[in-house]
Parts: sequence; C-alpha cells; structure tokens
Amino acid sequence: MARDPRYDVLFEEVKIGPVTAPNRFYQVPHCNGMGTQYPSSMAAMRGVKAEGGWGVVCTEECDFHHTGDVTPAIEARLWTEQDIPIMARMVESVKRHGSLAGCELVYGGMAGHNLYSRDVAMAPVAIPMEGTAPGQARAMDKTDIANFRRWHRQAAVRARDAGFDIVYVYASHNLCLLQHFLAHRYNTRMDEYGGSIENRVRLLREVIEDTKEAVGDTMGVAVRLCVDELIGAEGIQANEDGRAAVELLADLPDLWDVNVSEWDKDSQTARFSEEGFQEPFIGWVKEVTNKPVVAVGRYTSVDRMVSLVNKGIADFIGAARPSIADPFLPRKVEEGRIDDIRECIGCNICVSADFMNMPMRCTQNPTTGEEWRRGWHPEQIAEKGSDGRVLVVGGGPAGLEASRALGQRGYAVTLAEAGTELGGHLNRVSQLPGLSTWARVRDWRIGQLHKLANVEIFLDSKLDANQVREFGFDHVAIATGSSWRGDAMGSTHRTPIEGIHEKGILTPNDVMAGAELEGPVIIYDDEHYFMASVLAELAASQGHKVVYVTTAPDAAHWTHNTMEQSLIQKRLIEMGAELVMGKHIAQIGDQEIELACNFTDNRSWMDRGSLIMVTMRDAHDALYSELVADPAALETAGIKSVTAIGDCLAPGLIAAAVYSGHKYARELDTEVPIDSPPFRREVMGLSNDWPGELP
Repeated sequence: MARDPRYDVLFEEVKIGPVTAPNRFYQVPHCNGMGTQYPSSMAAMRGVKAEGGWGVVCTEECDFHHTGDVTPAIEARLWTEQDIPIMARMVESVKRHGSLAGCELVYGGMAGHNLYSRDVAMAPVAIPMEGTAPGQARAMDKTDIANFRRWHRQAAVRARDAGFDIVYVYASHNLCLLQHFLAHRYNTRMDEYGGSIENRVRLLREVIEDTKEAVGDTMGVAVRLCVDELIGAEGIQANEDGRAAVELLADLPDLWDVNVSEWDKDSQTARFSEEGFQEPFIGWVKEVTNKPVVAVGRYTSVDRMVSLVNKGIADFIGAARPSIADPFLPRKVEEGRIDDIRECIGCNICVSADFMNMPMRCTQNPTTGEEWRRGWHPEQIAEKGSDGRVLVVGGGPAGLEASRALGQRGYAVTLAEAGTELGGHLNRVSQLPGLSTWARVRDWRIGQLHKLANVEIFLDSKLDANQVREFGFDHVAIATGSSWRGDAMGSTHRTPIEGIHEKGILTPNDVMAGAELEGPVIIYDDEHYFMASVLAELAASQGHKVVYVTTAPDAAHWTHNTMEQSLIQKRLIEMGAELVMGKHIAQIGDQEIELACNFTDNRSWMDRGSLIMVTMRDAHDALYSELVADPAALETAGIKSVTAIGDCLAPGLIAAAVYSGHKYARELDTEVPIDSPPFRREVMGLSNDWPGELP
C-alpha cells in the first residue's frame, strides 16, 4: 500500500549538526526499567523501534558520575569506560536499522540521592533533597562546578566512543543539576552562577560549549530543556525564564528538545490532558532558534503530526509512549497502513514500571519488555504449531488479543462472546470520566480481527460446558472475565464483613450498568487504582454529595506509579468530595456505616445513601472449572487443552489481561518449561576484583 502524499513531510531528512536523521520520527529519551541492569533487554527494545522506522532512538537517563547517582531507578550508566560496551550494544542494535542513536546524560544532584555511591549530593546551594527522603545536598563551590564540567565532558567522550550519534545536555524534568541552576527557587547563589537569568544559564552554556568541543563534528549536541514548570511564578515559565534561556542559547546546541516539567506534567495521562497539550507552552521556540526542535505531546494522530511540522511548531515528532505502544508506527505510516497503528491510550502503565523498578510493560503492546527476554516481536509471530482449531470464550481484552494473535499465527479460531458486543468490561470502563482513549485497546483488536479470514466471531453466544465439548475444538481458552465484589472483602478485609445490610450497596459493575445513586454517596476504595476516583467524579457530576473513604493514606494511592495521584486528589477536592483517609469499614447498616482507624481502631459512624464497594473482583471461572473437572469428557471430545486467561485466571490490570491473551497465543503448541523460567535472564557476572575471603 502506498504512503499518503500528505505524510511525505514526515519522511524528510533533518540535519542535527554533523549528523542527519532519516525522518522526523524521534523517540525521545524515556525510562524503561531495563538500562544497565538488563542491557540486552534494553538494546533489543530500542532496536525494535529503529526497525519500526523511528529515525532517532534515544536512551533513558544515563547517569555519568558516581556523585550524580540516580539509584534505585534502573537507568543507563556511563561512569567509566567499563560501561561503554553495555551502551555500545544498544547503539549497534539501533544503527543496524539506519537510525541515529542518542544518549541522554544526566546528573541527578539533589534529585539523585546517591543511594548506591553514598556520596553527598550537590546542588546550587545547600538545600534539602528533592522528594521526601531525609538529608540535604551541599552547596557547590567553584571547584565542584569545574569538576562537574569535566565529568560531563568525559561522559560525552564515552558516549561518542560507544558509537552514539547524538549526546544530550539535560536540563529538564526537575531531575538534574542543570535545571536546578536555571530555577530561581533552587538557585539563590550570589555569584556569577546565580541571580539574573544570564547568570543562572551560565553553567548550561558552559556545559553545551564543553560538550561540543569534546565531541567535535562527530556528534550532534542536543539540549533537553524545561520551558515551563506549570507552577506559576515560583518556577520556570515559558513567557519569562524559559524563553529567556532559549534566546540566550538560541543556536548554540544542534537541537532543542523542549517540554514542560516535572515528569508528571510532561507525561500526563489521557485522563488529564489532550494530545498535543504542550503546544501552547513550546510553540514559540522555533521563533527564536534556527536549530531543529523536538516536541512531545502523546501524538498518535498522523494528521496532527503533519500539522505540527507544517505550522512550524516543531521539526521532529517527539514520542515516548506512542513509540512504546507501537514501535512500528513510522513504518505503518510509510506503508499506508494507518489503521494498523496501535495508538497509545495514555494510561501510563509504562511509567509505573519505572517507579516500581522493573522492566517496562504496555497496555496496548504486550510485547513491550519481552523483545529479548521472550523473543517477542511486535509485528512478527511464529506460524501455528499444528492444524488444531481453537475456541476462545469471551471477547474482553484477553479474549480479543488471544484471538487476534492466534489468527495471526494461522490458527482457525472461533471467538464466542456471551454479550452483544465485543470488548468486555472495557465497553463500560471507557465510558467513565476521562477514560475514552482506553477503548482503543478494544477497537484496534476488533479492527485487526476483521482482517483475518481464519477467525470467526459469534456474539450473543453464551456457552455451557456441554456445548464447548460438543463443538469439536482442539484447544479452548476461557476468557470470561471477572466482576466486583460487594461485601468489602479485599486487601484490608480478607473475609467478607458479616451482617451486611444489602440495601444501597453497589459495586462498580452496578454503577457502570446505570444503577441509580442516592446521596450521600460513599465510595470505599480498598483497591487504590483508578476505579474509585472516576466513580466519585461520575457521582459528583450527577449532583450527589460524595464521601471518598480509603484505607490508604491518600486517594487512588497506586496511581503514584502512573503519576496521576496528585491530579486525582486535586480533582476530588475541587469537586467538593469529602476525603476520609486511613480508615476501613467495620460495620454496615441500612443508613450508616461504622469506620475504624487503621492505626488506633477508633470508631465513628457516618450516614450513607449508596455505598459503592471498590475492593476486589471475583474471576468468572465456573465454565473453566467445570471443564477441567472432567478430564475424561475432554478426552472423549478431543479437547487437548483448556486454559484460563485474563481476568478469568486472575483479575488484574487491563495490561495484564492483554498480556495473558498474547502469551497464550504465543505458547500454544510450544514446549514451555515448568521447572525453569520460560524466558532468558540476564545474570550479572562476578567482579574480577573479588579478593576472596575478607577478614
């Protein structure tokens, strides 16, 4: 299929100093939970993006000196020449496909904490460490500044020696020393490095000049800069210090990668920001520089990408999350396969992996993080292992993905859905406030299924065990989902609360099905992800007084990992919800509930209308249990395997359901080890410096 001429502009070459990008698709630096700890996984993941057509593929943060250590975050590292081979592995993986490789050097300063090196962190002035960790950073003197400049030059040379084409000078996301020098709330120095914006930008200028001198004409030098912190006059603002910094340095770097800060503002979820929301803050940058500009904004619409270039807002389409959801996005645009693009849903499950110090995963793309570990490719899959016919029962996220991947392998697949539409619980979840993009998980898979002639879909087809056995399938996957409990059993109450009066007690399923609410509406959150807070928004939008009760210390506690928690709590407060933290339900009456403090067990009663329980879900595994309980009947029916997948196996994230369905499809008719990991591991080698037994 030919490329649409409207998109030709996206495939123009762009010079970045002495190097040339083959197109305008630019994978900006992003964390991934692999880095130096899992270098083969990191290299394979970046390489797949290059294969998919991203013209520039960058590392995550790469800390370059032990005094700027960012542990426990799993990032890249270039402390010494010892680290070069690890980074060179990624470079080779990227450049094999004709893309440029970029390295984002980072020095954490007061945001790094030095938990591994145990060095005292440095900052422009003596100041508490960023975050809630106790301790303070010490003020840098002129010797420290000279050392920092030297360390950065040395790291740039190591990046060059590893084969990188672009090296970053990083001053963004409130994660690095150079931004701390720019920000007047951190930099209150009285010397030539503090005070005016000209002084506060001095170190950044010097480091850019040092870097360009160190690498000469072998590499492009990029600056990643926060132009607005979105906190008003206390921080960097686009119309003041942000613009002034760019104007002062306008054509010094070879490329500007501009965004807002902190990371939770730069990478907001779709629940809180639209595609391209950063444009008002960065749209002026090209007016003051002749160098190419990278802009981000969770761009998934190709027409919007073209508009970004044609309007002169940016030269490159910067992407982190869209490149994770679909590493082959550029290739699909180039081949005229727009409807094959897996669009990012903006859920930040990818981000959560970084906060939990584990390899990245993605709701849309189940192969993310498994490129090397399991050898999974986002576009390629092994051909079927037999001529067996497969029945998939249930058309939710797991069933849709299993059917799609099985169909791609070439199996004859029948997908039976009890309801009248595909999508499972996604159909109702995506109608909740702010979650409409989550429907893309359903829509992309349905679109792909309709292209597969070997997949049959039957709606309104609730099956029992006898029917499953009668159909003559070789393999059966049960993806019948789950539903929420209404008896408070969950993380806090491991057994149901006794003596519950059922009047007015609802589950999220009831509310999403349209159950009428009566105020005051109490929402009990013992699950800590998104559900309770969006139901609170829904109830408030209907005019009800809302009381949000949670066993956690704050609202939607797990969403700290998706960087939404502060935005969620702010929204709950602004809509007038009463927040009750650190308490659990002790008793439930017809018109009131008794709450108990998690710490003191002090009790209090609260009037209630509707009580919505957001605690745990029960797997709909009755059909699976009935089938596997009678092996003889399965053998008679010729059924070789029955497998529970997705929420039927264990309720969890939508990402987990999609992964479960994909894993089932990949592993069907293959040998899967039971007594050892069914994936490759990266085992760290022993140090050659080990002295033997210590005294």
